[in-house]
Order: sequence, then structure tokens, then C-alpha cells
Amino acid sequence: GSPGTVEMSEMVSPQMARKATPSSPVPASPGGFAYSTNEAGGRQLPQEYVGRDRFEEFKPNPVKLTAEEPVSTFSIDVDTASYAFVRRALNGGHLPQKNAVRTEELINYFAYDYLRPDRRGTPFSIITEAGPSPWNPDTHLLHIGVQGYEVSREDLPAANLVFLVDVSGSMQSPDKLELLKSALRLLVRELGADDRVSMVVYAGASGVVLEPTAGDQTATIIATLDGLTAGGSTNGGAGIRLAYSMAQQAFIRDGINRIILATDGDFNVGTVDFEMLKQLVEERRGQGIGLTTLGFGTGNYNDHLMEQLADAGNGNYAYIDTLGEARKALVDEMSSTLMTIAKDVKIQVEFNPATVAEYRLIGYENRALAREDFSNDRVDAGEIGAGHSVTAIYEIALTGSAGERLGDSRYQPDQRPSGNVDELALVRVRYKQPDGGTSRLIEQPVRKAELVRKLEQTSGNYRFAAAVAGFGQILRGGRYTSDFDYDEVLELARGARGDDLFGYRGEFLQLANLASGL
Repeated sequence: GSPGTVEMSEMVSPQMARKATPSSPVPASPGGFAYSTNEAGGRQLPQEYVGRDRFEEFKPNPVKLTAEEPVSTFSIDVDTASYAFVRRALNGGHLPQKNAVRTEELINYFAYDYLRPDRRGTPFSIITEAGPSPWNPDTHLLHIGVQGYEVSREDLPAANLVFLVDVSGSMQSPDKLELLKSALRLLVRELGADDRVSMVVYAGASGVVLEPTAGDQTATIIATLDGLTAGGSTNGGAGIRLAYSMAQQAFIRDGINRIILATDGDFNVGTVDFEMLKQLVEERRGQGIGLTTLGFGTGNYNDHLMEQLADAGNGNYAYIDTLGEARKALVDEMSSTLMTIAKDVKIQVEFNPATVAEYRLIGYENRALAREDFSNDRVDAGEIGAGHSVTAIYEIALTGSAGERLGDSRYQPDQRPSGNVDELALVRVRYKQPDGGTSRLIEQPVRKAELVRKLEQTSGNYRFAAAVAGFGQILRGGRYTSDFDYDEVLELARGARGDDLFGYRGEFLQLANLASGL
């Protein structure tokens, strides 16, 4: 009833709810329907269920010849949505869709014990490690880690948060709107008097249901959340516009200004054109307002839209399948979710043809950049939040080794490059300060002398990340992993489990075991 707001009864009336056509729920138990069989003989959901969730189609990165293409360039990715979607599928008794598996997001779901930078002048440290590949005795892995500096909860600047909540008919199920409410309640209880919360909802229309409110008014904010009900079509574009308007109204200079979009991504009225929605978000990010996306549910889930909106809005993207995942994203990792410490972060690796004959990047297929994009500050890339780590893994074949796949060329002269044989590669990282427009460059060589000869002598970080990388590749069909199987994934991961404070690595072992059975 506040001035300028839309009554919830107008937006989600019983009549609208009756007109809504939410998708049929997918049975949670394996016994609800007959499964189909995938190429590897594993069980998958029938096509009528699988086809409703939308993922970007992509093929794994190919093997590249260093002599022809020595430079690999990509944007970093700190999203973790793919891991949670894979977990939901496996716990539901079926293998995930191939395109739902983004291997880099599986790897980056986990924290690694990387050396942390001790000052904010350089927002992150770069760690490299090279050693044997667990799935091919003739190749090696180059492991690159980027670790952002930590900001404690107490040191976070004041936050101006706008909850943009989808209350359309497609959200009418316990794993969507009800889980969404529970997730945001967790975040609300972490806020203080200097923080501000607004709430915008959208269905066929959009409206403000909570004007900017002090973060310590917990009861008021939670009461507004509890009053949300679902019904109607989905006008996401109108909701996004209104959310940016509210964020601008309560803008905190030198603070955190962020919209948290919580939806299943099923935009079906209003601005539904994918590129127009991205353009809308891109235009507003220059105002210093970030956009984080939280995805919910299955059956009509639009993963591709959720990922791209977060990228365009200089934010990250998480898929919330359980309340535990909500706690991880919004409470345990609150600093990294809310506070950006570096933007437009790009990685470029130049391989030395004198020592590396071939390479392939594992994952990051939809993050690839042209070589010239690396030094072009007008090209957008990913953001790193406080305490975030990013891991990238290359499989490499050393020059003259049995691991080379591409063979000799008929018409090119057969001569090995000569030159610097002390280095495997040069790692370059470009980034901008959160409020900066000019990028900065960090370079770090990877020396051949650093190559670890035995897998058991590599670090726990290396072995666990390699196990997850193998797991993701197997789920996608195992094109490059030969006979490496889930049992070997389990053996490698068990030996590198480490302290596992929150039990995430233990859960990974359970998921690999489930995948083996399916």
C-alpha cells in the first residue's frame, strides 16, 4: 500500500493464477517414468522432460598445434550453476544433459588452498603447477589458479540490494518460489543497519513491494518475502528496468550496489528477445550497479539466459537446488557474491613451441576470446569477487612426446622449433579495478623445471581439480579421457580431499559414485 507500489492482489490474483500454465513437475524419484539411455549406456530423463530446460549447445575445445596457434585467450568464469544442476540431476536418479555440464564451473565450485595476496594494490595472485595427466600417461596438465584477496564480513562496505523476484505462474512449485524465499531469508539475516533492501516483483506486470528499507529491519523484509505468491505470465524485461530504477534511487556511493534476480528464466511476455535483454543490462552496468542471477527449478529452466544476463551485468550466476546451496552462495561466500574486486579479467597463455607441441583448454568453451581481444579494453570479460578463486586447466603434449595427437603435415617442413627450452608457457592476466576503465597486466612464466614428474607428488589442489576435470569430461562423453572412469575419479579425489571444512568435497565423492551407478 505504499505510494507508487502495485498491490500484490492486483498482480497475482486467483484469476491470474488459474490462467497460469506452469510446467508439469519432474518426478523426484527414479520410478516415476521410463528412462532413456544415453551413448554411454547411462540413464537419462525422457526427451519430453529434458527438452524443456534450455542450455547453450557447445562442443569441447579441440587440440591445437602450438606451432600454428601458440596463444589461447579466454575470459574467467566464477559461476558455479552447472555444478548444482549436475548435482540435482544425479540426486534425481539420472545423468545431466551434456550441455548442462560446463567443466570449468564444476572445477571452480570448490575452494583451493592458493596463496592469497596480502594487499589490495594487486587484487589477486597467480599460481601455476604442471604435472602428469591422470587419464593419459603421455600428456601433462598445466594448472593455473587465480586467487582474489579476502574481505571479512565486518569490512564489507554498506550494501544497497534490490531483490528482483519472479512471481509468475512458472514459479509455482516448492523448488522455485518457496525455496527462493528461504534462500533470501538467509541473506537478509546477514545484513545490518547501514545496508538497504528494496524488493521488486514481476509477473504479467511489475511493481515495487518494498521501498528501500534498512537492513536491520529484518522482520519487515521477511514479512514482505513471506507474502509473495505466484501466478501469471513473465515480463522479465519490465521487472529489470524497475529494479535498476530502485537501485539508482537508493544508490550508495563507494558501497555495494547490486540487483539479485531470482527466477527460472522463463521470460515469455514483454521484452523476450535475448539480445535486447542483454543490451538492457549492459547499458546499466556503467552506472555502478551489478546484477547477480539466482536460478531455480527445472522443467522450463533457461540456463543460457541466466548465465548471459549475469555476465552482462558484471555479476555471477548460481543455481539454487537446495537450501544448503543458498547458504553457500549467499552466506558462506557472501563477500565474493556481493563485492567485486576486479572486473574484465582475461587470461592469455602463450605456449612455447620448443617445449609444448599441442594443447587444449578444458572447459571455458563459451568464454573464448580472440587473441586481439586480450588487450582491447572495450571487450567485456568476467569479474572476480572478494575471496574468489578461478582455476583453469590445460592438457599439454610435450614436444617430441608420445602424447602428440595431430600427426605430421604432408606439406609443411618437418622441423622442430628451437629457442627457449627453459619455459613451457607465459601466463598473462589483464584486469581492471572495479571503478577503472584502463586494464593492468600481470605476467608469469611457467618454467619446464617446475614440471612435476609423478602424479602423487603434485599438490592436493592439483589432484582434486584434475579429478573434477575428469569427472566433467566423462559426463560430456569422455572424448579425450580414454578409459579413465568414475572409479579412478573417486580414487584420485579421495587422496586429495584435504580438510573439507564444509563437506563439499565429500559430497563430490557421493556424486561421482552416483554417476558411476547410473
